Amino acid sequence: MASFPSNSASEHSMASAQNSSSPSFMTRVAMRVSRSRWFTFLRRVFHYQNGPRSDLGSNPFNSSTWMMLELIALLVQITSTTLTLAISKSEKPIWPMRVWIAGYDIGCLLNLLLLCGRYYQLHVTQGGSLSLSDLEQQRNNEESSVLRGSHLMDKCRSSLELFFAIWFVMGNVWAFDSRFESFQQAPKLQVLCMILLAWNAICYSFPFLLFLLLCCCVPLMSTLLGYNMSMGSSARGASDDQISQIPSWRYKGAHTNLDFANDSQTTQRLINDDPECCICLAKYKDREEVRQLPCSHLFHLKCVDQWLRIISCCPLCKQGLQR
Repeated sequence: MASFPSNSASEHSMASAQNSSSPSFMTRVAMRVSRSRWFTFLRRVFHYQNGPRSDLGSNPFNSSTWMMLELIALLVQITSTTLTLAISKSEKPIWPMRVWIAGYDIGCLLNLLLLCGRYYQLHVTQGGSLSLSDLEQQRNNEESSVLRGSHLMDKCRSSLELFFAIWFVMGNVWAFDSRFESFQQAPKLQVLCMILLAWNAICYSFPFLLFLLLCCCVPLMSTLLGYNMSMGSSARGASDDQISQIPSWRYKGAHTNLDFANDSQTTQRLINDDPECCICLAKYKDREEVRQLPCSHLFHLKCVDQWLRIISCCPLCKQGLQR
């Protein structure tokens, strides 16, 4: 195996190349955000709400995690409204604040019952452990019952959403009307009403906030950092150990031997017909480190390492490293 003399200048250039290949702090933060579960869930929700009807996929709001969050939010609202109504019996608000809070509490109780029915229908009835023969025998009967149950659940949910929308408008009209300033007469009820109205305002503005995040903030950050967060969220990058196992060597001129770093049996292989790296579009230079992926495509070592840390597939043929 041929060896190349190393001097301080070449070592310094290699160190600077390795430092330049490592992503910056902001890029690493963007990589972590794009690969997090909450960002993937938000992308799934946005695709479900705005994607074509033929390719909606499963409803992300029917997952166990989302239902657990809904359960916690409903329990907190029911507990806070019930306790506030119990400890504020002596307060005398000007506008019908107590009636509004009581109606909101009843709506939350109905929503809790609906949530329990949805969970039972999706994760207990359909997720029960049945054998294959039982499924074949009961499929026809269960399909009609499931469809009727889903249709009823959708109607009840739409009715509750309409009720909360009307109740939210009425609460805003009563709370912000100058004629009904009752903070002195009922401070506890007034504070609770403001908190509930603010929470509902955030919930109703969730689609708009999701649109701003995924359609404005994410593309802007991707442009500034040079990192595609949308692509990084769908495919995880390779680890440093996986990248180090891919063979690499120093480039030499065409029709000459190549010195592999990890495999001594392939030292007589020749480079591919492409004389330039498709990532940086620069031609290979003598003594420049290159790396060959399992699909036999060749790239600059620093270029392909940075790419593999974001997406663990070939930039040309999209073949993964595990194949």
